[in-house]
Formats: sequence, C-alpha cells, structure tokens
Amino acid sequence: MVLVEFSMFPTDKGESVSKYVSQIIDLIDISGITYQLTPMGTILEGSWDDVFGVITKCFKVLEPQSNRISTSIKVDFRKGDKSRMKSKIEKIESLLQRNIKNLIVDPL
Repeated sequence: MVLVEFSMFPTDKGESVSKYVSQIIDLIDISGITYQLTPMGTILEGSWDDVFGVITKCFKVLEPQSNRISTSIKVDFRKGDKSRMKSKIEKIESLLQRNIKNLIVDPL
C-alpha cells in the first residue's frame, strides 16, 4: 500500500491555475481511488500501480494544454494492504489522548 502526496499544475498559464487543477481533481474523483484533497495538494492511497496510474493520467490531461508542468510527489510505501490514511491520524490522536484538528476549520 502506498500513500502519495502530490501536486501538479501548469506553470505557463498565469497566476490562477484552478481551471487546470480542477480537471485533475475530476479525474482523481472518478477514478475510484481513495484520496484526500488539501489546499496544497492531494493525497492518494492504493497500490503502487493504481496510484501512479492515476498520476500518469493527470499528466496526460495537462500535457496537451501546457508547455510546462510542475509536479511534486512524496511517497510513503508500506507492505500490506491496510489503509493508513485515517489510521496515521488516529495513532497521533491516541498518543496525544485527544482529537486533533485535521480538517479545515473556519474561524468565523
């Protein structure tokens, strides 16, 4: 099982690239892979081939639309098929003996 945090966006489309990032998120969402969207990237969880297959598809969506694409990928591989996306947070909460804020909290 692999956890991958990645971001991908064109660098030649000006200051706002949400139009392009939304295409990637749409692809991830319909892929069926387990994921968590964050403000600075997306976390994917699954087999190596499944996760990197989705990342490759994301690249293929942007490639025809852009001359330059920035990608950042951080990988955590651990043998086995147990999901760790939630369990890693639960472990920290257990050690702290309290819930932590792991979601966006609007102070207003």
